[in-house]
Amino acid sequence: MGKLTYKEEFIRFMADSGVLTFGDFTLKSGRKAPYFINAGNYKTGAQLAKLGGFYAECINENNIECETLFGPAYKGIPLSVAAAVQLFEKFGKNVSYCFDRKEVKDHGEGGMFVGKSLQDGEKVVIIEDVMTSGKALREVLPKLKGAANVDITGMVITVDRMEKALDSEKSAVQNALEEFGVRVYSIATLDDIIAAIKKGVIGGAEYLDKMLEYRAQYGAKY
Repeated sequence: MGKLTYKEEFIRFMADSGVLTFGDFTLKSGRKAPYFINAGNYKTGAQLAKLGGFYAECINENNIECETLFGPAYKGIPLSVAAAVQLFEKFGKNVSYCFDRKEVKDHGEGGMFVGKSLQDGEKVVIIEDVMTSGKALREVLPKLKGAANVDITGMVITVDRMEKALDSEKSAVQNALEEFGVRVYSIATLDDIIAAIKKGVIGGAEYLDKMLEYRAQYGAKY
């Protein structure tokens, strides 16, 4: 098969970790999907180290300017830490990280954020798992801008589902750029997953037709 790209390695990693599965699933949106991504199945140090490496690869490949990685509580916290470690280990880039609290702490050091204190003009990249509706971004942007006039240079997620939102012809990723001016990068897309099945990088060939049908029915135009 030859050497896999980091995107292909990531897709195989998701399948091996039980994060990417195929079958018949009813999503929260009510749509019937032939695949499901359950990031709750990442639970070991080895998995987190590899996952951080894929985020680092994505940031490096896309030349995203970055001084600080921000991980929205709670899922984004370990992801941003892992990505910061791997940016240094793989590429020698030493960036800061920070994350928010769900509730403001009123004792000790106090405040809304833990980690790097944000400064005006600081180049911040948001690290998240997946993006379904853009709700998380809508919630964290005022927090970030309330802390300092930071420059949000991008948001990195694991998978772009490339699905039309329930109330739009565009995907959550496309809407994020249009509504908030935030460019969202993904380690892999639904099209990448379909290509990986076709190439034999992962199993799931018996679901290929259903994957293509799902993409045709619910997919946004890219």
